[in-house]
Amino acid sequence: MELIQQNPDLSAYLAADEVIDHTHPLVRDVSARLARDSADSYAYARAAYAFVRDTIPHSADADDPRVTWRASDVLAQRTGICHAKAHALAALLRAEDIPTALCYQRLVHDDGSGFVLHGLVAVRFNGAWHRQDARGNKPGVDARFSLDGERLAFPVDTAAGEVDYPALYAEPDAATLAVLKAAPDRPALWAALPDALPLG
Repeated sequence: MELIQQNPDLSAYLAADEVIDHTHPLVRDVSARLARDSADSYAYARAAYAFVRDTIPHSADADDPRVTWRASDVLAQRTGICHAKAHALAALLRAEDIPTALCYQRLVHDDGSGFVLHGLVAVRFNGAWHRQDARGNKPGVDARFSLDGERLAFPVDTAAGEVDYPALYAEPDAATLAVLKAAPDRPALWAALPDALPLG
């Protein structure tokens, strides 16, 4: 699948905002610690990916009712769903000047009741974008950082109506972010998450 950069200005994929707040002291502290042990930007990206995937439990896997959406809050509270973890990873990568996009899949919901929008990131290395999914591994999920063929958490089953969206966004999907901000807890969030990206 050819990934499509939505904003032609690559600097948009390095920007900080209220969600991907990579100027926050906590984000800077974590990125500095990871960078100290990394020989180059590729090693840093791998380390940041592993940090988010492995040390911040997916709130559904951990049965954690808290909802996070801002990158610094994800790092502070050490919890979040896929979208929140994607925001945290994007912040850590952008903090070290690695262009990072947000991207999405439409997947069958965990309980089989319809679809849900799943969030992941793409990093830019050697003139190309590479998708990475740091939602966290569990039995049946073995995602890995890779620039040589995707190792995502979930293969998309198009026959079942699932969708791999090729668009690469500099900012989070507005509808998904609004739901994250409004949700009082994860059960409410689970019931309200969008099931697709808006058309157009």
